[in-house]
Amino acid sequence: MSYQRNYEKRLEVAVIGVGSHTYRNILPTLHYLPVRLKAVCDINLALAQRTAEEYGCKAYATTKELYAAERLDAVFMAVGPQMHPALAIEAFAAGMHVWTEKPVAMRAADVQEMIQARKGLCAVVGFKKAFMPSTDKALEIIYSPKYGGLKSMLAVYPMSLPPNGREVLEKRQFTNWLGNGVHPLSLLLAAGGKVEAVTAIQGKNGGGAVLLDFANGVSGTFHLAAGPHPIERYEFFADKWHLEIDNCLRVTLSRGIPFVYGVTTNFAAPGDEGGAIVWEPQNCLATLENKALFTQGVFQEMKYFCDCVLEKRVPERGSLEFALELMRVYEAALLSEGQRIILGA
Repeated sequence: MSYQRNYEKRLEVAVIGVGSHTYRNILPTLHYLPVRLKAVCDINLALAQRTAEEYGCKAYATTKELYAAERLDAVFMAVGPQMHPALAIEAFAAGMHVWTEKPVAMRAADVQEMIQARKGLCAVVGFKKAFMPSTDKALEIIYSPKYGGLKSMLAVYPMSLPPNGREVLEKRQFTNWLGNGVHPLSLLLAAGGKVEAVTAIQGKNGGGAVLLDFANGVSGTFHLAAGPHPIERYEFFADKWHLEIDNCLRVTLSRGIPFVYGVTTNFAAPGDEGGAIVWEPQNCLATLENKALFTQGVFQEMKYFCDCVLEKRVPERGSLEFALELMRVYEAALLSEGQRIILGA
């Protein structure tokens, strides 16, 4: 682990949008990245100036002024899905690499326009659930030669679909399905890959499920646990193992026990090839692996972007292509109304 002051090679960057989310999450994470913060930009110039004073950089009210005055390698932006596409396209035109917070846009077509405007520059979207250490552990198990064989997945998240999905899309309404639904969707897509079909079922009293058919044969269920319940759980199933991510912080790999029905009497047989393995933060030390910026994947997604830029690598995780697939799933769920929607049809 290196801190900003320790990196020999750093990117010259600006942050666009310095509201509450940026102040709590994005700006603090810069302390751990290979960057040099040159400026912040916000339509609320007074807020930008106070933030700039704290971070020892310059403040601008418009991106036009920012790009005219500063020589930058990249920008980090968090201004909302209504503005992300236009601002990202403007940044690409100015030669900037772009990291943008989720949701990346209001519609899938907006992401296609971003891809067309990218012109070889690096772009990563902040799907933090796809970058969590817990997700990394799940992906390690899913794609390992020792385990592998993923058959199905389950995500449980406290939300529901809006009842008027077509109107939501046509009027470009911002709902919780876009604002927070992208979190579990991004994790499921990171694990399962390309989705072929989507079926959304809504209960009369709220809640429901979004069923995902993946191209590799894996099936996924996104259980919409309507209500404000503080629950977030992901489960992955294979023939010989089951992995669970509970509240993003506890990963349990259950491998069963060797037994013969009606004969075995010991659930804790000798050896360590059976039973469960658990990973979780220690939470008794003030170390980085216990901090939310790291357990929630915020650091990992932003560091990945910086590494891709510095190493001239094409992003795979959190790419605009990944964001486009996710937005297609998002839109299909709104249009489904119980019908199976084939993506790309």
